[in-house]
Amino acid sequence: MKSTITLFTFKTLLCVLVVGVFAGCAATRPISDTVLGAGGAYLGHELSNGNPLATAAGAAGGVILSEGLHFVAKKQAEKAYATGYDKGKSDAVKQQYWLYVSMQRQRNQVANVRLYPVQLPEQRIDGVTFQPSTKLLRIEE
Repeated sequence: MKSTITLFTFKTLLCVLVVGVFAGCAATRPISDTVLGAGGAYLGHELSNGNPLATAAGAAGGVILSEGLHFVAKKQAEKAYATGYDKGKSDAVKQQYWLYVSMQRQRNQVANVRLYPVQLPEQRIDGVTFQPSTKLLRIEE
């Protein structure tokens, strides 16, 4: 009895290892479906002592597991693509912003600035009396 359980455990672990190796390296969907379906059929056959219904259910379970893994991987890839796309758009907008800032800095650099004093006399505007003062008039060339 003990050797049967040990042999069964060894076969099961070997099957899981083989299925895991092939499923991890599979580059195409049909290969992983086939491998996981065969692994599920083997597990169903071994666990049910050869019951054909359990073998078929194990195969179907393996294929469903494979398809579920493909679905999750596809969703993660789509999410990563969308995140990268948004990051790229954000970087492009920032690059455009800093380009405009650079252009404005170059344009705002004035070679010659002169300040002329202008005397403003006392005046009355709308009932408010303004005291005489001196203001500076800025001339950029």
